[in-house]
Amino acid sequence: MTADAQFTHAHMVRFDRTIDAAPATIWAVLTDATRLPGWYGEDGRIEARVGGVVSLMGGHIKGTVTRCQPQQKLAYTWNVFMPGQTESDYPESYLTLELDGGRLTLTHLPVLEAFVKLNAMGWHTFLDMVDAAARGVAVEPREAYMKRNAERYGIDLSKRPG
Repeated sequence: MTADAQFTHAHMVRFDRTIDAAPATIWAVLTDATRLPGWYGEDGRIEARVGGVVSLMGGHIKGTVTRCQPQQKLAYTWNVFMPGQTESDYPESYLTLELDGGRLTLTHLPVLEAFVKLNAMGWHTFLDMVDAAARGVAVEPREAYMKRNAERYGIDLSKRPG
């Protein structure tokens, strides 16, 4: 053991996506869970204020809003829970959504190495759904986007954990 710093690297997933919609519309899709129930869940909730509760997909994802600058930046903790769990088996991670006009940057870190491609597939799916909802286009079922994106990232959905 040493008192000196240890240098490590954390895996992350980052996307930059331009969405052809007004920033206020994009922000609404990012913060109003009723605008995208196929991703957030029918009972999804994001309290867009620092300290606000995040509860998505029936409580499968829970977190707390850490930054909220309307139409600019939303950040929250990201914790994965299995049914009945009060403590997650996974380390807490952090999701940041930054909006600059129609340019949306999504950063999620740290991501466990074993889940990097799965995480990328999921966030690509999310962004496809946000893009459609913000542009007023019919949002396809989540599974349709996931199937396309699974091929893109080399994910076998039949072997997907949890």
